[in-house]
Amino acid sequence: MARIHGQALAAALALVAGGAAADPVGITPDMMSVTVDTAAGPVEILRDQDNAARLEGDWTLTSRPCPNFCIQPMIPAEGVTPVGELEVLAALQDPNTHVIDGRITSEFEAGTIPGAISMPYNEAEDRLGELGCEIDFDGWICEGDLPRVVLFCNGPWCGQSPTAARNMIAAGFPAENISYYRGGMQNWQMLGLTVVPGDPSVVAVQ
Repeated sequence: MARIHGQALAAALALVAGGAAADPVGITPDMMSVTVDTAAGPVEILRDQDNAARLEGDWTLTSRPCPNFCIQPMIPAEGVTPVGELEVLAALQDPNTHVIDGRITSEFEAGTIPGAISMPYNEAEDRLGELGCEIDFDGWICEGDLPRVVLFCNGPWCGQSPTAARNMIAAGFPAENISYYRGGMQNWQMLGLTVVPGDPSVVAVQ
């Protein structure tokens, strides 16, 4: 993924709607964009500059049946820290933190947060070796200087990353090293933030 340079950002800011220039859409009053390193190279995360942009498709649905689409708790397991978009952006720039997409691979490949790693919820407890844990006869030993992880999935109604968090903790990964971005892809896209195709071959341990 090529880095979006300043000229492209300037062009985005010059988008016209009915002949009038669009108002700039920043992340915060003092932050227009954030550049993160990914396996495909640097990617600049910014918000969609089209002031008339809207979500489309399934992301606009409000009333899919529960189960499976049930509202998730803000804290999926004791000790896990809930976070929002600004904390996710900071985590993407922290070499000691992994932002993990807990969705199934096909959803990850269709579009994810730049720099996120695919670790489907039904694989997470078996892949703790990628997060610094050591295999043992009885499971995993997760000790020492382990990375922090931020888990997310499709949004407040998606149970994939909460399940991943609970399974990881049950397998031995410390809850205090886990953060949960409950807003997930729904909120990320609602805010117009950059989405890229996911590469499932990228893992936490290189």
